[in-house]
Amino acid sequence: MTQPETPRAGPVGDGPTEASGAARGEIRVKLFARTDVGQIREHNEDNFLVADLTRRSRGLLENNRIAAIGPQGSLFAVCDGMGGAAAGEIASQLAVDIIYERMAEGLQEGLSLTRDELARRLVLAIEAAGLRIFQEAKVDRTRRGMGTTVTAAALMDDHLFFAQVGDSRGYILRSGRLVQLTRDQSLVNQLIEAGQLTEEEAETFEHNNIILQALGTADTVQVDLTFCELRRGDALLLCSDGLSGMVRFDDIQDVLRATPEPIDACKLLTERANQAGGHDNITVIVVQFDGEGLPPSSNDGEPLKYRKYVLPEEPADNTEPGRRLHPDLPSLPPVPSGYGPGSSAPQGLGSTIALPQAQSSEQASALAALRSNRPPASYEEERIDIPGTHVPGWVVVAIVLGVILILTGTAFIFLR
Repeated sequence: MTQPETPRAGPVGDGPTEASGAARGEIRVKLFARTDVGQIREHNEDNFLVADLTRRSRGLLENNRIAAIGPQGSLFAVCDGMGGAAAGEIASQLAVDIIYERMAEGLQEGLSLTRDELARRLVLAIEAAGLRIFQEAKVDRTRRGMGTTVTAAALMDDHLFFAQVGDSRGYILRSGRLVQLTRDQSLVNQLIEAGQLTEEEAETFEHNNIILQALGTADTVQVDLTFCELRRGDALLLCSDGLSGMVRFDDIQDVLRATPEPIDACKLLTERANQAGGHDNITVIVVQFDGEGLPPSSNDGEPLKYRKYVLPEEPADNTEPGRRLHPDLPSLPPVPSGYGPGSSAPQGLGSTIALPQAQSSEQASALAALRSNRPPASYEEERIDIPGTHVPGWVVVAIVLGVILILTGTAFIFLR
């Protein structure tokens, strides 16, 4: 198992030295994103986010697809919703909207962010999204159990930060070699890391759709924050498990190697997932990095791998998980008719199930609870009232005795 690392100590303070990519040279991105419903599902529960925080611009506008990185960075995210029918779409849409709003909130024009400030904003934005989705599920019974994964990447000078909840993925392609820089928060990955399952066995594992965390299934989440130092010519791939679960790693790597244009890479990867069965929604973001602000790629540098980024401590009351549910939270519009609990709308072969965070010693009990069809621990069982006649008991007894007497008298008359 890869041991997490913390970044080397960098300049401290509000200084431009830590966030001065522009001073060293320009960093440019070329990107595209695509989401597809797949071959099985009737609607798309995935969402993606592409945003330039300096210009307060989001979406696949032309000036976002080919652009220079500003002093406040750029943001990319993939969210894979769950919860049945329209609820998964709502969860993933809430996630991308809230993450963008929180990341852009309070930014002043011309003010540069430090790496720590950008990374902390990213974690807090994801925590806020998770709490809001949880609140919406609590106030609207038709959305109970909705949630979403999130894999987000935020760029500040030559540092790319990954924030992970669930099992969508983030990769970097460098010098033709693709490396996964996020860690799946899933049962199957936990079993692999514990040595209880091999990579080959994982491909056919019965419960490979179980994730250990998702935004909205509890009021708090543990965001896995990692990072890498970019090099000139690197390419970022963010994707939902509709791609990584359907297309083999080597095939994804070959497509990115052979396809220099992000728009073509997104199209080809989506087509490969559909050709493999398209059992789930497919979402892909491809970003290419270049410019004098990035050091050239070299075999002498630190190799790409999973590396933790540890933020300085801050007061507990300044974090989203410390806040209580707001009793007056306004609800979103109702779920469209035909969806919701009990809907027969197909959810695909790879529908994701979120379980509470489990340690390796608790995996067996987690699976047992799943097989017994018990509700998730984070939701209260609702009392079910069975309607009755509300007739007093003595009246019921009198009626029964009367019927018995009548039957006995009738039988006596006919048997004489």
